[in-house]
Amino acid sequence: MKIQDIIFLVILIAFLYKAKPNWFVGAGLVSFLISIPLFALHIFFTAERLVWYAAGFLFVAVIVNLYQMMRDK
Repeated sequence: MKIQDIIFLVILIAFLYKAKPNWFVGAGLVSFLISIPLFALHIFFTAERLVWYAAGFLFVAVIVNLYQMMRDK
């Protein structure tokens, strides 16, 4: 497990504590934006990881949003 994986898990846990879907979407978009220059510089491993992290953040945002919608019914 690399340092970037640990940072991702820490941020994910902190955002799960707050459970605000907007934060997950923002973190996913930031991850995508950071990965674009890394792909351009041919730093593929880190850029690919950031794309996976972005997908993870967006997936969790959907799950949290669905959970909140079900809870509010």
